[in-house]
Amino acid sequence: MSLNDPLSNVLSQIDAYEKTGKKEFVTKYNSKTIKKVLKIMQDHKYVGAFEEIKDSKGDLLKINLIGRINRCGVIKPRFSVRKDAFEKFEKRFLPAKDLGIIIVSTSQGMMTHIEAKKKGIGGRLISYCY
Repeated sequence: MSLNDPLSNVLSQIDAYEKTGKKEFVTKYNSKTIKKVLKIMQDHKYVGAFEEIKDSKGDLLKINLIGRINRCGVIKPRFSVRKDAFEKFEKRFLPAKDLGIIIVSTSQGMMTHIEAKKKGIGGRLISYCY
């Protein structure tokens, strides 16, 4: 079986490990996008610290889980969203208003939908977490 979306694989692993109550896991998927998404999730206190482990076959990521995630995943297809159209996607991907985050890739870098609304910019939807 071929796995085509590394970010999706990491977030589904996080979701599965959170449901089983594990505190950490190591994944072989490692990219700038994954690190940026994990950094945003860490800033909003959904995951703990993560570190890169050097390995001869490729770098690994060790992620500490703190048990705060109910659900997380990627948004496929990567919808484009204008600065005034975030509410439609909040209703679709988040369980309630102001509960959880949607990570957006903008021209000013990756940020949450809340920050993008404050700055008045749109972008592409990447993932959600609550």
